[in-house]
Amino acid sequence: MTNFKRYTLTAALPYANGPLHIGHIAGAYLPADTYARYLRLRGEDVAFICGSDEHGVAITLGARKEGVTPRAFVDKYHQLMKKAFEDFGISFDIYSRTSNPVHYETAQEFFKTIYDKDLFIEETSDQYYDEQEGIFLADRYIIGTCPNCSNPNAYGDQCEKCGTSLSPKQLINPRSTVSGNTPVLKPTKHWYFPLDKFEGWLKEWLIEGHKDWKTNVYGQCKSWLDQGLQPRSITRDLDWGIPVPLPDANGKVLYVWFDAPIGYISATKEWKPNDWQKYWKDPETRLIHFIGKDNIVFHCIIFPAMLKAAGEYILPDNVPANEFLNLEGEKLSTSRNHAVWLHEYLQDLPGRRDELRYVLTSISPETKDADFTWKDYQQKVNSEMVSILGNFVNRVMVLTWKYFDGKVPSEHELPGTDDRRKRVLSLYTQAHTDLDKAVKDMADALKNFRFREAQFQMLNLSRIGNKFLADTEPWKLAKEDMEAVGCILNYALTIVGNIALAMEPFLPDGAASICKQLSSDLKQSRKNFWEKEAMVHIVPQGHSLGKAELLYRNVEDTEIEKQTERLKKHQPVVQAAAIDNPVKPLKPEIVFDDFAKLDIRIGTVTAAEKMEKSNKLLKLRVNDGLGGRTILSGIALHYTPEEMIGKQVTFIANLAPRKMMGTESQGMILMAEDKDGKLKLVSPIDEVSSGSQVS
Repeated sequence: MTNFKRYTLTAALPYANGPLHIGHIAGAYLPADTYARYLRLRGEDVAFICGSDEHGVAITLGARKEGVTPRAFVDKYHQLMKKAFEDFGISFDIYSRTSNPVHYETAQEFFKTIYDKDLFIEETSDQYYDEQEGIFLADRYIIGTCPNCSNPNAYGDQCEKCGTSLSPKQLINPRSTVSGNTPVLKPTKHWYFPLDKFEGWLKEWLIEGHKDWKTNVYGQCKSWLDQGLQPRSITRDLDWGIPVPLPDANGKVLYVWFDAPIGYISATKEWKPNDWQKYWKDPETRLIHFIGKDNIVFHCIIFPAMLKAAGEYILPDNVPANEFLNLEGEKLSTSRNHAVWLHEYLQDLPGRRDELRYVLTSISPETKDADFTWKDYQQKVNSEMVSILGNFVNRVMVLTWKYFDGKVPSEHELPGTDDRRKRVLSLYTQAHTDLDKAVKDMADALKNFRFREAQFQMLNLSRIGNKFLADTEPWKLAKEDMEAVGCILNYALTIVGNIALAMEPFLPDGAASICKQLSSDLKQSRKNFWEKEAMVHIVPQGHSLGKAELLYRNVEDTEIEKQTERLKKHQPVVQAAAIDNPVKPLKPEIVFDDFAKLDIRIGTVTAAEKMEKSNKLLKLRVNDGLGGRTILSGIALHYTPEEMIGKQVTFIANLAPRKMMGTESQGMILMAEDKDGKLKLVSPIDEVSSGSQVS
């Protein structure tokens, strides 16, 4: 890990138009919290920054729908999210909001700094205007028929049915979402950020300078830059937002995606008003953004260009973006209420924060989309948290109370040369070696944002501890050699204490429970553990332990049934569709020799773009382990180019090349078609090396 004086960690500002669900938590906030806790344990100077994003069209539309003012609307959801974060234990140093006065001031100053450098482009163009309401219509205030899939309710910036990015003028039969009337085109002036002028610098800084970034992040950025950048409008005609600080900009506000990332800076100002600059302008500060994949372009291309234009600011050193989390095999859906809402989870399962932290980290969508199911939740809690981690801690505590009345036994070396003692000493030596390796592997994974792997190694300490107890069998030795039993349990207690230290970034409640049972805050041990990244001494001989308590408890079937039933109540449309669309019949039977001719492999998509003059084809560059190949796939109506970057795909590698629209396709991507006609990638459950053969 490169040495830095301090760390500025940001977690994507959640939009204040609804509650938080587990997809949000798994994508940005839990990884960021785990990393922040890890850095603090190392003694680092950390600023962990977040806040509510409270401007934009979605806010005004939501407020109108609920019949309240935008201010009342954002107040409601800001408080709901802030409390949910606090109740879940996300350890922000500050959770602010973009409607605060300090943010208005900071965002306007940022705009003026770039404006005074004469970098913005002023341009007057025709935009849709609602004559009845007397307002210009932002993208989401306009709906119409999608030119690609004929969806009659596509928005002015995107069709949510086919995923196509749109502009309002592309819509067929546009209409205002405010009045329902057909809008007219009317000239209006706006300011544009010249993103194209930063393209060369971005390629050098990002593409050449950050090849170590995650594949999905790097690939998506490269895809955007390869397609070329264009000036981007940074103002809107709205009555809710930060006013553009210019005399001729009456009625115009800063575009939400210009003002929102500046919220990281303004929140830091609010937290440290006299000392904020060192977290944003000192080159010895490491800036890291934790986000979901839908925010990659804004945090890796647009915001860095803004920071570069403003001058003096540091740039992100890493952006470990995650993919999406699905729920019970389907995309999380706010409109269908197909979600596990964080505040409801905390109400339904009080005192169970560690469980959700553990499960979400164990399935973290670090390189591809992941799926949360309640059955998997139950299995992981019961068979891993309870049976492996909790079981080991409880066994050691109970045995120490049974044989040594809750006092830490002697730690002297095993005397004698008989075979039994030699065997115990050998088992101790092997356990210590394995434990040191697990701690080192855990620390290395944390440094490199591989939280799923890091948590696995944390749990591995318990696996090794359980094996040590099972192999040494102190309950049998107690009949004739209590000195050996004392040595075994002394070391087992050392393992328990080290487990508590390792748990602190991942499972803080369980770590605190172990410290309570050990009757120690482990302060000195903690410092040594994270500095040495190896096993450390815990409590001295004769130390009195606290009462033995169960660390975690099993999740019962009734608890899972309650959660799954809640989800089923909100899926009538999905169930009806399944009935109306029967599974297709099997194709004619083939013999094994026919199948054996196919060379099916796994590859990783490194670049993706739409084919010109085609609504269906994506041009994919696939790392096949053999130098790479280009494959054209008819999935553009189901996946955007940005979604494909970093995904692992299954493809037929020995299919004869075929030329389509002037481009040679060197293979075929395998897809599965749902009963509703939706195509989904056929991908390995766990990531494998590119070029791996399917057999």
